[in-house]
Amino acid sequence: MTAAVAAVAFCTAPALAGSVTQPGETIGLAAGAPLPEGFYFVDTFDWGVREGRGSSPDVTLGVNIPVLAWSTPAKIAGGRLQLLAAVPELEVGVNSTHYKSGMYNPFFAAQLAWDLGGGLGISYLLGVYTPVGNGLGFDTTDINQRVGISYTADGWNLTGNVIYGINTRKATRTLNPDFLNIDLTATKSFGKWQLGPVAFASFDTSKPTPTYKKQEQVALGALVGYSFSDLILQGYLTRTVSESNYGGYDTRAWGRIILPF
Repeated sequence: MTAAVAAVAFCTAPALAGSVTQPGETIGLAAGAPLPEGFYFVDTFDWGVREGRGSSPDVTLGVNIPVLAWSTPAKIAGGRLQLLAAVPELEVGVNSTHYKSGMYNPFFAAQLAWDLGGGLGISYLLGVYTPVGNGLGFDTTDINQRVGISYTADGWNLTGNVIYGINTRKATRTLNPDFLNIDLTATKSFGKWQLGPVAFASFDTSKPTPTYKKQEQVALGALVGYSFSDLILQGYLTRTVSESNYGGYDTRAWGRIILPF
C-alpha cells in the first residue's frame, strides 16, 4: 500500500492567496519512496471552509487534482526517474455565494527517488507551474522544488515532505509570493487499513508587493485509508490550529483515489 501511495506525492493545487502548491496536499504519501515501474492515475480532491474572523467573509474552496505519473525504467545516480503532469481545477465561493470555478495552473515535473534500504527513502522533485489568466489561478510561472524523506518498514509511513516555491515575477496582480510548505504523515497499516495523525504548515517567504502581508498557518488532522487490491482510497480531515493573515481558521475534508495501470 505504501509504495503506491507515493504516487500522490506528485499532486499539485492552490492555496487561497499564498502557496501555489496547496498546503497539505501531499499528506498521507510516502513522498520519499520510489514507485514500482509503471503508470499511475491519482486523483486528490478536497473541500473546506475558512471561517471569516471580524469583517472577513467565510470562504469556501473546492479542489480537484487529477495526476498522471510515470515511474520510468531509467535511473539517474541510482535514483528512479519519475515524470508527472497535473491539470488542477478549483471552485471558490464567498459567504456561500458568488461561486466561480475553472482550471488552475497546470503542473509538470520530474522526480528522482532513492531506496536507501531498511525502509528509508529520499526524493527530489523539480517542477513548474505554468500561468493561466482566468482570474482563479496565478498568472505567473512558478518553480517548484520538493524534498521527501520516508520510512516505510513494518507497515509504517513516517514522511516529511518539504516544498519550496519560487515565483518568477515578483510583482503581480495575483500577489503570488515565494513559499515554504511542510507536509507530515505518521500512519500505520493494519492489514488493508491505514490509520494515523497528519499535519501541515505553510509560510510565505517573500513579499510580492511592499504592502503584502505574509501568511502563515499550521493544521492538524487524521487520516484513514483502505486498499482494494490495486485500488487505494484515502481520506483525511484537517483543521487549522494557528494562522496569520489568512483571515480565519480552515476546516477541510480530503479524499484520494490511486489506480496503477
